[in-house]
Formats: sequence, structure tokens, C-alpha cells
Amino acid sequence: MVAAGFDLDRFERRLREQGFRRIAGADEAGRGALAGPLVAAAVILPEGFPLDGLNDSKLLTRLQREACYERILAEATAVSVCRAMPTRIDHRGLHRSNLFLLRRALRELPVEPDYVLTDGWPIRGIRLPHLSIKKGDAVTASVAAASVVAKVTRDRIMERYHRRFPEFGFDRNRGYGTREHWAALDRLGPTPIHRRSFKGVLTGLDGRPRPGILADAGAE
Repeated sequence: MVAAGFDLDRFERRLREQGFRRIAGADEAGRGALAGPLVAAAVILPEGFPLDGLNDSKLLTRLQREACYERILAEATAVSVCRAMPTRIDHRGLHRSNLFLLRRALRELPVEPDYVLTDGWPIRGIRLPHLSIKKGDAVTASVAAASVVAKVTRDRIMERYHRRFPEFGFDRNRGYGTREHWAALDRLGPTPIHRRSFKGVLTGLDGRPRPGILADAGAE
């Protein structure tokens, strides 16, 4: 939840004072996961969007995220979501995939923004005024909204994958490297949705290939 007195839309308000009206926030979910897609979202919130309950998606409970997600989809000026599957991440690399997805999410907004806010690092190739903000998903309303949309979208994808690969507990760990997840990798080897370029996915601590690594051809 937003702390009492915290000014979550101060960046957007200052930009509106400078004449910008369609301010987009962009963020991603799943960057550090061992399995599953990387998901990016871009959101343009209208002026006066109610901020109660909005925050960095990692700081919200599941129910809070779901409530924010529904409200954002219902009331946002524009929303776009895109994803990169593990085979693409392995081919292109994580960081390049991340930046590509963020640019794509912004490009696919049905309403063109006139200013862009992002979390963390600058995104090269954006032909719009833009600003990268450290911890942007916790201090900027539009980036927080994008983080919620990306996170909820990815969580729902991982719940579907859980039905295909229940031994890995994707409905709980969302593809991140929990003890349960590593133990399943030790027993069963990687699934088609694992990121094979990530350390430890193809080989165990002893350096030996994990079981079944030649048995699948990747995931679309």
C-alpha cells in the first residue's frame, strides 16, 4: 500500500506542469526467473487516477495486485503487454531481451505517449522524451501500474505452466530459483520453458548435465 503522505504521482504531476499529458510508465516482470517468459508492460494513467493501494507489485499481496490490475485495465488511458519466451531470451540475452520488450510495449500502446518513465536503466532507441528512475516502480505511479500489469500477467502464465509441469511448483515459485525448484531440476532436469542460458539450469553443482536436457526442443 502507498504510505500515508507519500507522493506517488509527483513525477507525473511535474511533467504535466511542463505540458506533458500522456505519460507512460514501463516495467517488466520475471527478469531473474529460471523458467517462464519475461513480460513487459506499459501504462498511461489518466490524471486523477486513484492511487490508493497502488505500489511496486513486489510490495503488494496477491489480492492487492489483482485488485490494482483490474482497476488499471478498467480506468487506464492505455495499456500494452508483451512477452519474450525462454528460447528468445537464450538467443538474444536477458538484458537485450528486456530492453527490446520495454521498447515494444511502449510502441504497442494504442495511444502514443508524449513522455516515458522507466524503472532502473535508460532505454536506448526511444524517440520520445524519457527518464529512468531508480526504484521507479516504488516511487512513480505509472511505473508502479506497469509493474502490477506485468507481474499479474506473468503470474497467470506461470499458473498455466504449473498444470503442465506440477512437479516444479510454478504456481508458488513463479519460475524463480527456490529450494523446491532446484530440487525438481536435480530430479527431472529442465522443462521446455526453462532458460537454458542461466547458470545451473543445464548442469548441476557437480558440472554434470541434468537429466533429460536433450529430450525437448524448446517452447514457443
